[in-house]
Parts: sequence; structure tokens; C-alpha cells
Amino acid sequence: MARFRTRAGIALAGALTVSLAGCSATGGKRAEDAREAAAAQGRAAVTTPRWTFAMITHSGDGDTFWDIVQSGAEQAARKDNIDFLYSHDDEGQQQAQLVDAAVDKKVDAIIVTLAKPDAMKAALARAAKAGIPVITVNSGSAESKAFGALAHIGQDEAIAGRAVGEELDERGRRKAICVLHEQGNVGHEQRCAGVAKTFAGRVENLYVNGANMPDVQSAIEAKLQADPSIDSVVTLGAPYADAAVQARRGAGSKAEIDTFDLNAKVAAGLRKGDLGFAVDQQPYLQGYQAVDLLWLYKYNGDVLGGGEPVLTGPQIVTKDQAAALAAYTERGTR
Repeated sequence: MARFRTRAGIALAGALTVSLAGCSATGGKRAEDAREAAAAQGRAAVTTPRWTFAMITHSGDGDTFWDIVQSGAEQAARKDNIDFLYSHDDEGQQQAQLVDAAVDKKVDAIIVTLAKPDAMKAALARAAKAGIPVITVNSGSAESKAFGALAHIGQDEAIAGRAVGEELDERGRRKAICVLHEQGNVGHEQRCAGVAKTFAGRVENLYVNGANMPDVQSAIEAKLQADPSIDSVVTLGAPYADAAVQARRGAGSKAEIDTFDLNAKVAAGLRKGDLGFAVDQQPYLQGYQAVDLLWLYKYNGDVLGGGEPVLTGPQIVTKDQAAALAAYTERGTR
């Protein structure tokens, strides 16, 4: 409603200008239309050049988490008058090649994830040599500064893992499996290690092929069938939570399914009681802030974090909180 009133006020001001300006009415109307068109695209207050920012992530195909990150980045790009380029590859060497391609295009800034930091180090060095500012998001907080990034935006994976361990303790759990769906991802290892550090019970890591969801489900189901003492399954991504729910049913287990990351399906599962809790690292915020902070750096030389990660999580979401977040998850921003 506020937006409607604002536009109505602009239109009225334009009409008054037309009535008073006489022969200059046509030019005034065109200028007003241009201002309204810019405002509709979030560019009304932007006076900076039309910069180009590239985001390159380690996302695989069909991962809804990265859809949310990308959505946040695109929204900030519209607001900041940025041409936004997005690409991804879950293989470290291919992701590094995408960074090299962005450097060759002479983009004005780069946003990148460091799930497999060793594969990315040389590519980020080339970006630095080319004078292209870089912000890392989501993964690689430990390597970000050493690799020359201005800042890192995301949750601290060890802290998030410890939060999960504490939540499992509060729920009286005794034995959990931590399902790692992407081997070589340092952030995933940190999450499971964090769970083990604070959980008073026992944690076992279960490695699965995240690119094959039926295999994920069958691996979890086999583990639950083999060990009825498992009372909690922790998945490291929202798409894998449903596979764990199906595996629990197939195994006839009563284990609670908990997950990192939040999306509409996870929120629905929480409300229905299929899931116990989720750990939200606010991916929309990661994408949005990365673009915004790079814009601030280009425009005003600003850097946030003081050399430390800018944390966007973790936030433990339970059934009650999921109901309150329903509007956001349904529109794809949480």
C-alpha cells in the first residue's frame, strides 16, 4: 500500500507540473515516466556507472538453496544498477575455470564460493592480479582473507554444527548420523565435526552421492535398518531432508529428521511434524549482501567485517518458527 501511495503522489506531482508548465508538458511527462520506470526497477537513487558483477558458485544442478542465493543477488543488482552474471559448477576445477572466464571478461567484481578452496586459489590470485575485487560467500571463511577477498559472508560452519549438537542434546537424542552429500566440501566436514563437538551422544558420518537422490535415500534407509539405535538423521541440505524422511518410512524407523538449510518444502515438513528442526543460514541474505557490499566498495571504498566473516546464521527453525516464515519460504526468499 505504501508503494502505491508513493507512486500516486509522483503521478499527482507530475500532473500538477504539466498543468503549470504549459508548452513544456510533453518533456516533463517523459522525464516523469523515465523516473517512474527507474523506480520500478529499483534504480531511482543510483547514480553510479553500470558495473558488471559475476557470481560463481559450487552449486550442482537443481539445488534450491542456490536458487535463493541467486535471487537475493539479483534483487540487490537491480537496486544497485548492476549487470549480474551467474554461473556454477560443483567440480572445483570447472568452477575455477568459470572464475577465469569472468576475469577475461574484465568484470568489475566477483562473488565466489570456496567449497573446494585448493582448486580455487590460483583463480582468485588471477582476479587479484587483474585488480578485480572479490567477496566470498557461503563456504571458505577460513581461506577467504588469505586468498585476497575483501570479506566473507555466510555462517560459520563449525558454529552452526555446534548449534545442531546442542539442539540434539536438548531433544534428548543419543545417536545421530550426519549425511554428507558432497565429498571434498570443507564446509560439510566442518558442520559434522561441529555436531560431534557439542553433542553428548554419538555421531557417525554417512557419505552419499548427492547427485543421485535415489541412492541418497537407499543409503540412509540401509543405515537405519542396520542400526535401530539411531534416533536422529542430520542432512546438510534442504533437498536431502525429504529423501531422509522417505528413508525413515522405508526402514520403519522413528528417528527424527533434522536438516541444514530452509526452503518451502522443509518449512512444510516442519509444520507437519515430518522434520524436527532446520538450520537456516539465510541464503537470500548471502546473495543480497554480497552484491550490496561490492557496490559499496566500488562506490565508497566501504568494507564490512573488519577481516572477520559477516555472519548470516545459524538460526534454528522449529515448527512454530516455520509457520511464521511461511510467507517468505513460499515466495522463495527463505
